[in-house]
Amino acid sequence: MKKIIYLDHNATTPIAPEVLEEMLPYLKKHFGNPSSSHPLGKKAKEGVERARERMARLLGCSIDELVFTSGGSEANNMALKGVAEALAGQGNHIITSQIEHPAIINPCRYLERKGFKVTYLPVDRYGMVDPDDVKQAITRKTILITIMHANNEVGTIQPLAEIGKLAQKHGILFHTDAAQTIGKIETNVNKLKVDLLSVAGHKFYAPKGVGALYIRKGLKLEPLIHGAGHESGRRAGTENVASIAGLGKAAEIAGRDLKKYGTRVLGLREKLYRGILEKNTGAKLNGHPTERLPNTLNLSFAGVDSEELLSKMKNIALSTGSACHSGHKEPSKVLLAMGVSRELALGAVRFSLGKNNTENEVDSVLKSPLCRSRYIMT
Repeated sequence: MKKIIYLDHNATTPIAPEVLEEMLPYLKKHFGNPSSSHPLGKKAKEGVERARERMARLLGCSIDELVFTSGGSEANNMALKGVAEALAGQGNHIITSQIEHPAIINPCRYLERKGFKVTYLPVDRYGMVDPDDVKQAITRKTILITIMHANNEVGTIQPLAEIGKLAQKHGILFHTDAAQTIGKIETNVNKLKVDLLSVAGHKFYAPKGVGALYIRKGLKLEPLIHGAGHESGRRAGTENVASIAGLGKAAEIAGRDLKKYGTRVLGLREKLYRGILEKNTGAKLNGHPTERLPNTLNLSFAGVDSEELLSKMKNIALSTGSACHSGHKEPSKVLLAMGVSRELALGAVRFSLGKNNTENEVDSVLKSPLCRSRYIMT
């Protein structure tokens, strides 16, 4: 079988060898319940707390401000529903954007059915939220603002610090879904001025099924999962020790390699972009030209059905948008919200590079059916 060139890292990443090595002892030897007081339990507990320290170091927070979850979706649900229930007596209004991941949009829809009011802010042609729109949307009943750090489809990075200042000024909690930014750009919670931040392990070389939620000290959320007093009473359920250990190691690697990662993948992304433009000057970039994740390139090709095109790319793994939407013929809601025409949205391809991609792989993509004139038409 010919080697697959993997350019779908915004959907998921492979487990890093160092991460797997960190996990194995908790799968083979240190299998105790971290709540148990015997040596096996204590060893498991040590693994969980080491991971918490590593994750806290990456985010610039305290260890007691982190709750481990089953992934980014649970972290998002815990943040939105937890704040809504805890602050229902103070207000019932939430502000978000039209281009959020379904793990934000669908909890918002759920809360609307429970009587909450949600404002879905528009974005500009680059997929960016205007802080002035946030300011105009704030009411006396606003209890939460939730804006993603960067979009999973086009990579546009949102002006979180500016929005955070507005939230602080009005005494409103501010949450961000940082699933796409951990390990790609800086994610210091204090610089971002957020009160809550969601983490998804499988987006930065940790295993699937593990994540975390940062909760600023002093905030009291209603738990999403009730049971025993795990995670300081904030999330019931025996901890997934091996995966949590892997998450911690991935966080350590992300912090260590952040600058090197950004420089390297940006170089590969720009080489790919230039190579495609040489063959088709009509390819349209979706997303902000500079305020964008270094690994993400979303292009629309006029007159092309991207799903049909990708079906011909036997050895190149790409996406037409969010992995959660693959297989659908409907155009991306994110691109439509940005004002992209239906035709161009249906011709969109997302390239999301990772730390293991090479220049030779980029060269191979540029020789593939993707860049042949009979598929790319202006």
